[in-house]
This record gives sequence, C-alpha cells and structure tokens, in this order.
Amino acid sequence: MHVKGGDTGSLDLHGTGTCAALNFRRAARAVTRLYDLALAPSGIRATQMAILTAIAKFQPVSMSGIGEILVLDQTTLTRSLRLLQKQGLLEVSRRSARRQRFVVLTDSGVKALALAVPLWRAVQAKFLSAMGKDNWSVLRNELERLARAAVQMESSELLKETPTAEQSDREGANPAAKLKKDPKPGKD
Repeated sequence: MHVKGGDTGSLDLHGTGTCAALNFRRAARAVTRLYDLALAPSGIRATQMAILTAIAKFQPVSMSGIGEILVLDQTTLTRSLRLLQKQGLLEVSRRSARRQRFVVLTDSGVKALALAVPLWRAVQAKFLSAMGKDNWSVLRNELERLARAAVQMESSELLKETPTAEQSDREGANPAAKLKKDPKPGKD
C-alpha cells in the first residue's frame, strides 16, 4: 500500500530536537514505563500511585489541591480521579459550600498503596543506583526549579507577547502553546 504524505520540504525543523517539552516528555515516558512495570503486581500504575500518594499525604484534600500539587490540568485530573473512584480506591465528596470537592482514600486505596510502596521503593533504589544518588539529587532539585519556572511563565507577560498562529505564519515564527493557569509544584 502506498501512502502519500504532505510535502515537508518547506518546513524549517532545525533545532526542534532540542525542544524542552519533547525531551522532558521522552524521558518521562521512559521512566514511567520502568516504574509501571515494577508496580504492575500492585494493580496500579506510576501515575495512579502519584495521585494516591498525594491524597494519602494531604487527605482530605481538595481536587484543586491535588491538581496544584501534581501540576495536572482539571480535565486530566478529573478523568484520573474518576477511574480511581471506579476502582474503589478513593472517594470524592459532594461540592462544599465553597463549591470545592474533597478526595480521600478508601480502605482499598490504602491497601493498594501499601502493596505499591515496597515495589516503588525497590525500583526507586535500582534507578538511583543506576543513575547515582548524587546525580539524582542535583537533577531532582533542577527539575523542581524548572517546574516552578514553567508554572510562573504560564501566567506571565511573556506569553501575552507571544505571537498568535496567524502572526507566526506571517512572520515565520513558531507559535507557543497556551499553558494552564498557575498551579504550584509538588511536595515530598
């Protein structure tokens, strides 16, 4: 079967391989796959463990609080929480007087986390050993700094000065993506 693609000859893709988003996401996918494999016997994935851990540390915690801690947009968070709720791992309250909804772990959620934590500790130890604990400490601090900087940039004047797609087409510049509103970085 022959498929004809669009003509990419006129695109200037020079430098796109150094894109921060591309490289962060690529590394994140590789590390997430490793942790998912290690956590498989617990029945939860690395992304689910992050959510359950944040809830366990701060419960009862508002849905917006979880979003801020994990830097998750509302749509992704709602979808993830619904799945975990359907699995019986957490409960979401009705809206409070301030229109907030709060999340807590169920007994099943606590048990799932209890199964996952030792598996996480084992893969974490192997990963740190392979990477070097000192290297990880430096990288983790730098990742926190970069996350804070990106979150601050989301609502800064810099984005307001970014050209629109139409302006970019006229001027030959690449448009910047719209980012979500000012969540706070995660805590240990």
